[in-house]
Amino acid sequence: MTQDSIVRRITDFANRADPYPVYRELRRTPVLHEEEGGPYVISSYWDIEALLHDPRISSDAANLAAAGDDTLLQSEETGGLPPSFLRLDPPEHDRLRRMANSAFGPPHRPRRIDGMRGELREIVTGLIDGFGEAREVDLVDQFAYPFPVTVICRLLGVPREDEPRFRAWVDPLVASLDPETRREADEEFAKTAREARMQLGMYLAGLAEERAKEPRDDVLSDLVNGHGPDGAMTMMEVLSTSILLLIAGHETTVNLITNGMLTLLRHPDVLERLRHEPDLAPRLVEELLRYEPPVQLVPQRTCVTDIEVRGVTIPKGSRIWLVLAAGNRDPERFADPERFDPDREDIQHLGFGSGIHICFGAPLARLETQIALTELARRLENPRLVQDPPPYRENAVLRGPRHLGIAFDGIRP
Repeated sequence: MTQDSIVRRITDFANRADPYPVYRELRRTPVLHEEEGGPYVISSYWDIEALLHDPRISSDAANLAAAGDDTLLQSEETGGLPPSFLRLDPPEHDRLRRMANSAFGPPHRPRRIDGMRGELREIVTGLIDGFGEAREVDLVDQFAYPFPVTVICRLLGVPREDEPRFRAWVDPLVASLDPETRREADEEFAKTAREARMQLGMYLAGLAEERAKEPRDDVLSDLVNGHGPDGAMTMMEVLSTSILLLIAGHETTVNLITNGMLTLLRHPDVLERLRHEPDLAPRLVEELLRYEPPVQLVPQRTCVTDIEVRGVTIPKGSRIWLVLAAGNRDPERFADPERFDPDREDIQHLGFGSGIHICFGAPLARLETQIALTELARRLENPRLVQDPPPYRENAVLRGPRHLGIAFDGIRP
């Protein structure tokens, strides 16, 4: 790619703190193909939404591999497990997702997520209380990072006494998602990640066997013992799905909470309003998902036949990047799209994707972020940024600050 390549600028770490000027330029060419063998980059809202619903677009890992190397694709080392449904097409995708959904939410478990409100508040309260006498914290390390790990432990049914062990295995796995970490990691780190993956798999397998004999009211019990119209998951599918819930939901929620607090600190009037109007939280989080989505683009797509988008023919087997964050600020779809407006009436964003692969954990991520931001706004006295912009993760797909220093004058009870 040339120095002025827009694709190169999307992935260039120098633009990570503010990629939106690049996205504005990208939208001038809604179907961009800069070089032979390179991806077709789609940036308009309506085109992205249509392609997310198009059965000619594949998420299958085998098709992605055939399309060639792509530095943005996450390495998914599964330790011999089958691909999760995130990396499959129908009908296998649909079968596994239906079975997973029966354990996770409506119609079979309509209150599983909503019923966690009290427990989520308890976890958030404990983390904020844990700030102690400090008047400056790193929101990522001390709040946004540990929160979703604790939540997924409770959902899966990991005993509380095992949560520290569980977190010790999860930390290197989540760290290995970051391209910067993977590139800089030495053999010792790689060995630690492999061992953590193996130990986590063995632990989940043992826990699943226990749940097969003595089911409890948790997601793992439902995955192991579910026998609906689609039959039952194999043990390998149970483990693959459990690890997907753990990894995919974690990094997204960390970035959503961190991007959200950063945005609120840059808009102190909205932060103060949230402190007095907690009912604002659901609308505010939806606008955050439009304005600063944790998943910026989806590069894991190929087309299984020639398709035409805005008069451009995309040949069969080509890689496609769907730049969700560019679509979310498309002026053809949203009025005044560069403005953060929690009172926006029409927020049909692409923050969780769309179509058959729409984010499986969206209901949980929404609730976690609503409670987290509301409690931070309520309890922190005079919060302010230590550094703006903060240091960002290198990852261009899962965009968020690596650290977010916040100073404050005290903590309200």
